[in-house]
Amino acid sequence: MPTIDLSHVLHGQFLAWLLAGVKLSLLLTLIALLSSLPLATLVALARLSPVRVVNRLAWGYVETVRNVPLLAHLLFWYFAVPELLPEDFKAWLYAGHIEAIAAVSALVVYTTAYMAEDIRSGIRSVPHGQWLAARSLGMGWGALVRWVVLPQAVRAIVPPLISQTLNLWKNTSIASVIGTAELMTQAQRVESASFRGFETFLAATLVYLSVSLAITAAGTFYQWRYPVRAASR
Repeated sequence: MPTIDLSHVLHGQFLAWLLAGVKLSLLLTLIALLSSLPLATLVALARLSPVRVVNRLAWGYVETVRNVPLLAHLLFWYFAVPELLPEDFKAWLYAGHIEAIAAVSALVVYTTAYMAEDIRSGIRSVPHGQWLAARSLGMGWGALVRWVVLPQAVRAIVPPLISQTLNLWKNTSIASVIGTAELMTQAQRVESASFRGFETFLAATLVYLSVSLAITAAGTFYQWRYPVRAASR
């Protein structure tokens, strides 16, 4: 039975490659998360908008994105979108980090659609009487949402958003299909150079598992510290 020794891949240049992959994976997650949250809030509010056109456009965005696999989104942003851009801008993209930019774009578009539905559900969990009371005080729709609804909806919104953050972290691995130098791509690079496939992907798996467990622990702690209680109608 072959021995398992992670030291074969956790040293020198191999370790540097893996650490670079971890750094980029975390960076992709952070950038996509910080971009998706405000966009998802806007889409969720648009889904609840009394203006029919706005509501339908937001609904169309959510349904279109959620019914197309992430892999298709990645390939679309990497191969198709640059062809629609001016030649100078396209040349600038391909001279730089087109893989990372395409990965972030796809992750943001994809994650925003899912987060928007979670935020919309949280907003709708606020008792209807709160909406009526605020309107009776003369509040407009925007002020009502900002000062009355969103503060009450936060507790219901955060737990599913933490789950979406966990999905986002795992989804960064799919960016390897377009050559983004994230953890999985770097693991493949190490495996090709070291011929230590088991140790290499075991190390990558442990990294994914460790970060996933940290995100899960954060969600568990939040739910323990701020439990969601049934609202009185």
